[in-house]
Amino acid sequence: MAARGIILFGHGSRDAQWRRPIEAVAERLAAAEPAAAVRCAYLELMEPDLPAAAQDLVAAGASSITVVPMFLGTGRHAREDLPALVDRLRGRHPGVEFRVQPAVGEDERVLDLLARIALE
Repeated sequence: MAARGIILFGHGSRDAQWRRPIEAVAERLAAAEPAAAVRCAYLELMEPDLPAAAQDLVAAGASSITVVPMFLGTGRHAREDLPALVDRLRGRHPGVEFRVQPAVGEDERVLDLLARIALE
């Protein structure tokens, strides 16, 4: 039973291989923080969607869920779609605290890493 849940939230794709990097992050996260329950979720074209991943974490005992948008920027999906989805989750699971982090691509550490990779 994990009190803390983390959902890595991506856009989704028709190409099944597209999910590999997000799942790799989930594996690394689970290894680094075994006490947290980690799930991946997708906005469209892939499963599970955000409500299904959240339901799975709640069923596993999560009382706090952090949603991490795995987007390079804060576009419409991160600005509009995700907040609306999380608001619905709060209504469905009133005893669970939901927190949404900024898009990973807005983090200076990610931007620095991308720049270093581009210089290779």
